[in-house]
Amino acid sequence: MGRKKLERFRQNEANPHVVQAGKEIFETIKGNWKSLQFQNDHPLVVELACGRGEFTVGLARQYQEKNFVGVDIKGSRIWKGSSQAYAEGLQNAAFLRTQIELLEQFFTPGEINELWITFPDPRPRDGDERKRLTSPRFLDIYKKLMAKAGNIHLKTDNTGLFTYTAEVLSSRPDIRIIRKTADFYLSEWKDEHHGIMTRYESMFMEKGETIKYLQFCFTES
Repeated sequence: MGRKKLERFRQNEANPHVVQAGKEIFETIKGNWKSLQFQNDHPLVVELACGRGEFTVGLARQYQEKNFVGVDIKGSRIWKGSSQAYAEGLQNAAFLRTQIELLEQFFTPGEINELWITFPDPRPRDGDERKRLTSPRFLDIYKKLMAKAGNIHLKTDNTGLFTYTAEVLSSRPDIRIIRKTADFYLSEWKDEHHGIMTRYESMFMEKGETIKYLQFCFTES
């Protein structure tokens, strides 16, 4: 392991914006994000596969009245966003280092008010469908954890994942699609994201890819 990566891991251990194995809060955070991490009662917004955390940090800057948690398994990735949050004193931004499959170990039913899935691995092979973050398997997890009428957002450059997700959502009577566009930056909603882009989003746009966007919610408890 490189020296730079080891140094980033050391900084994560000391950074109060990082919740990870080895810290006492890691074992007690479930159901207690507002009281233990943020010490307020603001709505909780979670970003999955947050990578470097550009979107989590960007949203936290814009919405001080909400709490934001970026989730990723790669400590060297979340180091970037957590370091920025620490440097800027963003008390409403935090990062959870864990696998997304384990979300139920860290959030209680109804604890998440809003969920973002930003540029996830599209997992294009048919055999990898269960690993897609918008597959029925993951949707069932989200349904348990989302607050009533809580919104879920997907942003992706991948047409296959966008089409697949729209089909899966449309097939479920417990889901309502609120917004859907195959070109987000030509849509009426683009300004609502305040120009916040992830590294991957910028890369895809430079290659001429259009950004697809879906917003939906569960309609049954």
